[in-house]
Amino acid sequence: MKDYFIEQADYQRWACEELFKSLDTLSDDQRKEDCGLFFKDIHKTVDHMLIVVRNWHARLSGEFDKVTGYDVLLYDDWQKLKKAVSDEFVSLGKWLAEQPEDWFGEIISYPGAGDKMREMGAADGLIHVMTHTVHHRGQISAICTQKGAPSPEMDFVYYRWRAGK
Repeated sequence: MKDYFIEQADYQRWACEELFKSLDTLSDDQRKEDCGLFFKDIHKTVDHMLIVVRNWHARLSGEFDKVTGYDVLLYDDWQKLKKAVSDEFVSLGKWLAEQPEDWFGEIISYPGAGDKMREMGAADGLIHVMTHTVHHRGQISAICTQKGAPSPEMDFVYYRWRAGK
């Protein structure tokens, strides 16, 4: 299970970078234009993806003081935001590599909304991080094509093929 999640963190990094290549063909105004996403625009949606990964990384590692609210914008600058997303998945992968195999089967406790303590399996928290990112990448990819940007190949099989696996 450990190797699976380490690879998933790297896949998420790679897939986001593939999406960013497409998003780089859009202007900053196009990325920040309200296009009907839950977080209004592409930029804020990517920023939200980063917040979720960081928050769950903090919860999983017990660093609850690093958890931020979901109503903030971490990066207004597109280049800094892209780098932060990639760096966060690299950091998560390295952190996961340091965890003992049995950690992935543990139940973690963390403060939720209103500081109510919640519990979740570590693996379930990681699955949430990965699927949440895929969910929003799909939304953004659809908007990309509406705006005339290329639709990137971000499927896991492309990641594996490009890695020679």
